[in-house]
Amino acid sequence: MSAPDPTAVSDADRAMMARAIVLGERAASLGEVPIGAVVYDTASREVLGEGFNTRETERDPCGHAELIAIRAACARIGDWRLNRCSLAVTLEPCPMCAGTIVNARVGRVLYGADDPKAGAVRSLFTLLEDDRLNHRCVVIPGVERETCSAMLSGFFRELRRRGGA
Repeated sequence: MSAPDPTAVSDADRAMMARAIVLGERAASLGEVPIGAVVYDTASREVLGEGFNTRETERDPCGHAELIAIRAACARIGDWRLNRCSLAVTLEPCPMCAGTIVNARVGRVLYGADDPKAGAVRSLFTLLEDDRLNHRCVVIPGVERETCSAMLSGFFRELRRRGGA
């Protein structure tokens, strides 16, 4: 029997992205950019950490959903290595988050919407698959792309309407 294809999107992966979307909606309700992230054990599908953006509410430039989820997962398992884990996030990670993903050795990263202004996975850089780094991730872009893109577009449209952007 062959090993499962790490690039295949399972029902569990879609469920984790659905949870990330709910977390993104929670961020939006607090006036944060609607980004949510979930770290889970790829085999058991157990959620190990989750987060949503808190930059504005915490006044912390490191308050990115991915960092919060990764920190929670590491605390939960008592290790900084997340090789056997997947990360589902609603927006393509930025350079800071991509660097953390590589340093935490996350095994798989699924993301929803591309980020042409700051994306460090495929849009501007390919940090998660760069052969010069000590770790590479399996990258699965576009999971629930339409839903994630609509959530982000709607948030910024409303922000502009209110005169906040």
